[in-house]
Amino acid sequence: NADVIHHDGYDPQIVSPFVPAMRVVSPARLVFISGVTGAPVYHDHPHVPEVFDAMPTDAAGQVANAFEHLDLALAAAGCGRHDVVNMIRFFTDVEADQDVVNAHQAQWFGGHIPTSTTVQVVRLATDPRLRFEFHVVAAAPAEATT
Repeated sequence: NADVIHHDGYDPQIVSPFVPAMRVVSPARLVFISGVTGAPVYHDHPHVPEVFDAMPTDAAGQVANAFEHLDLALAAAGCGRHDVVNMIRFFTDVEADQDVVNAHQAQWFGGHIPTSTTVQVVRLATDPRLRFEFHVVAAAPAEATT
């Protein structure tokens, strides 16, 4: 559903968690997935802090939950991990958590590498104990009807 685009200066020996560009090949449908975190996807608004007491507070636990939530959203949209074309990653502490997330992300994608942007923010809206949030865009196969 998407072609990886490289430009001058590409070196396949460089280990990178992102590619510079992807071109969505028609026919495909874009799927935009709301930001996922280590917290429950479905929760009340305004937020009730006690709802988040059971979520892990460590990076490894939160990243496992977040990618599980991505799997659920992708499957519901008729997509798989290999259909992800863009990922925006918001961290509250890039230095502390980026290596843990990168390792989990590489294993989760299994060799597929989407475009990506990473930023550090002061905090995330859902709960102050959250360490990161991921926003994903996927290119659903044209035959997906879900």
